[in-house]
Amino acid sequence: MERINPIASLQRLSELLKKEMDYERQTYAQAMTADRIGSRMQEPGCRYPITLGRCEYNVLDQLVLTLTYEVAEDETDIDFEPGKPVSLFYLSDDGQSVRELPYQCYVEQVDVGIMCITLPNKSALQSVKALSENHLLGIQIGIDMTSYRVMQEALADVMRSDKEKFVHLRDTLIGPLRPSYRNLPRLSFPWLNLSQQAAVQKVVEAQEVAIVHGPPGTGKTTTLVEAIIETLQRETQVLVCAPSNAAVDWISEQLSRRGVNVLRIGNPLRMSSEMLDCSYERRYAAHPDYAELWSIRRALREGLSGEGKSREKQARIAKMRDRATELEIRIQYDLFDQARVVACTLIGSAYHILEHKHFSTLFIDEAAQALEPACWAAILKADRVIFSGDHQQLPPTIKCPEAARGGLDQTLMQKVAKNKPESVSLLTVQYRMNKDIMGFSSQWFYHGRLTAAPEVAERLVSPIDTPLMWIDTSQCHFGEKESRTLSRSNAEEARLLIHTLRDYVEMVGMKKVQDERVDFGIISPYRAQVRLIRKLLRWQKFFRTLRKQISVNSVDGFQGQERDVIILSMVRDNEKGTIGFLRDLRRMNVAITRARMKLIILGNAETLSQHKFYHHFIEYVKDHGDFVTLPDPVQNQSD
Repeated sequence: MERINPIASLQRLSELLKKEMDYERQTYAQAMTADRIGSRMQEPGCRYPITLGRCEYNVLDQLVLTLTYEVAEDETDIDFEPGKPVSLFYLSDDGQSVRELPYQCYVEQVDVGIMCITLPNKSALQSVKALSENHLLGIQIGIDMTSYRVMQEALADVMRSDKEKFVHLRDTLIGPLRPSYRNLPRLSFPWLNLSQQAAVQKVVEAQEVAIVHGPPGTGKTTTLVEAIIETLQRETQVLVCAPSNAAVDWISEQLSRRGVNVLRIGNPLRMSSEMLDCSYERRYAAHPDYAELWSIRRALREGLSGEGKSREKQARIAKMRDRATELEIRIQYDLFDQARVVACTLIGSAYHILEHKHFSTLFIDEAAQALEPACWAAILKADRVIFSGDHQQLPPTIKCPEAARGGLDQTLMQKVAKNKPESVSLLTVQYRMNKDIMGFSSQWFYHGRLTAAPEVAERLVSPIDTPLMWIDTSQCHFGEKESRTLSRSNAEEARLLIHTLRDYVEMVGMKKVQDERVDFGIISPYRAQVRLIRKLLRWQKFFRTLRKQISVNSVDGFQGQERDVIILSMVRDNEKGTIGFLRDLRRMNVAITRARMKLIILGNAETLSQHKFYHHFIEYVKDHGDFVTLPDPVQNQSD
């Protein structure tokens, strides 16, 4: 048996993380060259040129600058998420180089053609305005170096820690130790199914680690919320983390609705509106002692700016500072003392106000999308860890191919599930999909263990409908095209998709679709195809009344979502059977499990079936749905 060395594993992880950081730096530097700005002006992550608008202060007393810019008809700003770091830039006078402004800004809010960013100070605003008088400015998504620093420091702390309890946890997660469990009386949750109840039981009994493995539609969030609430019957407070702010907000909202006092730590700009009242900043400002603290701070500013440094004045200032410190400590203590759940991102767990906090239990939601180094940042604050997620769905985003090949794309949850399978509780009843839509995913990814709840097993949009359809374009000779961003598109397949959607709406009946609010999701693995389909949809008057019922996005954009009907555009169409990143089967698992009642796939079966996964999927569709091969249009014309 191969000896497991946790320290060597962590050292290797640190090296891979550095490769990822260096790769992102190099890619960013290449993107910011003068000869590429012109072609990048409407590409994801870059807007050039921009126009400055009004500037005002937000509720956090930060300077917020409004920017406007032109966007293509089919373009959106999904890459510029609130809270993301951005850099402003301009072209040199000779147009040969790009100059970045030395200010880190952040996106506050964004709409099509409009973006609001926070500036660090007034001098930054003055500099930006001065430059805009003589230069065209642009904005580019920056590199979040803070996250890299937090992860590298976390790995270093994990490697050098000699605390007995933490070393035991570390060696259980990635070393030779096996996880241990207490024997507790059987808990009863009649509102949960048996697999969900077993998962909660294992969470409570786990002494080091447990995994709630939730395939699509199996009620993972419901189970995790119940596990957290049950844990709070035994512990005063827990830490709840996730890799993204959206995921933290989602689990926090569910806990708040159950009456749990949640203290949300992090930048309020990145929080959902529902969670703002739970934010540390809002709670801090609402504390009864804050008015006195604010008055003291104002007096200190005025006193320090005045002339003269008499002994009496210095003593008064020192006294005010002591009182301010006393109030700050009291307010912070009260906020944490009252909270049952402290919630933040994995990187946010390194936030200074959590520096000396420790928790008996850490819950990591969406752990299958979290980089391992980010998980360690939070695990350093806990005695045991509960992972929740699905490592058969979207993995974390790794930009450096070498780092991915080296194992940076392997999550900690994935490693624990593989090496310590006794820690895993698989949720087996799904409440989203018709059983035939669910079936292939269950067979390929979950050893056939999933079952459809009776209320969804036979559900269809129309009684004359079938749940599965593959429209085979092998004889159509559509062909694929590579865009300048190296994404792929297939114009003929996009047009066919629009016709297919219209035919389906007419088959079901427009009145039924509108009255029952049947919703549609159009998914393509390629952004270029997504943009093309959006453009074609805008041209169609037929869909005008259904705008709010039709969503078009990439696979990543549909993670965690579901629709009554999903139409999937596969794009790839070539004789060699080259399918590119369609080989990422976890991404495809997400795509084919978004539909509740109808899944339609458009694709060249000959191209795709050269891969084992798609060959079996096509055979499954033939057995459980409709497989339609479109005729050769050239042959039809000759006939």
